[in-house]
Amino acid sequence: MDLDKFDIAILEALQRDARISLNELSSQVGLTSSPCWTRIKRMEEAGVIEGYSVRINAAKSGRGDTVIVQATLDSHTDDALIRFGQALEAIPEVLDAYLVSGDYDYLIRIAVSGTADYERLLREQLYKIPGIRHTKSSFVLRQLKAGKLPLR
Repeated sequence: MDLDKFDIAILEALQRDARISLNELSSQVGLTSSPCWTRIKRMEEAGVIEGYSVRINAAKSGRGDTVIVQATLDSHTDDALIRFGQALEAIPEVLDAYLVSGDYDYLIRIAVSGTADYERLLREQLYKIPGIRHTKSSFVLRQLKAGKLPLR
């Protein structure tokens, strides 16, 4: 889908505040409400806009620690990769998981309430996933930037 300057302006505004009113959004991007709404619907239907969400303060919600886990698997068959992905999907604390190039196969971002919670998650869930050869964990000390997709 080709995005023009109005589509990009709409997407940037929605990334800043997905709860913005249609009237305020239309005013910000220089369109009337009807064409603005039509563009939003078109981008939703095309999959450019995948959904809307809320940012939750991890520390205030009891999951203030983030762990980055690098994992290597014993096998790299399609079946092994699918099963590993499904196992990660079943763990609520896993926020993101990426199949990556380099020394490790996966980069996994996990939210926990502290070191004891992470140790429990390792024992009860992560280490019970078949096929993990090696993992390396790093606790995030501070988040320096929370990204938004650059559109220009």
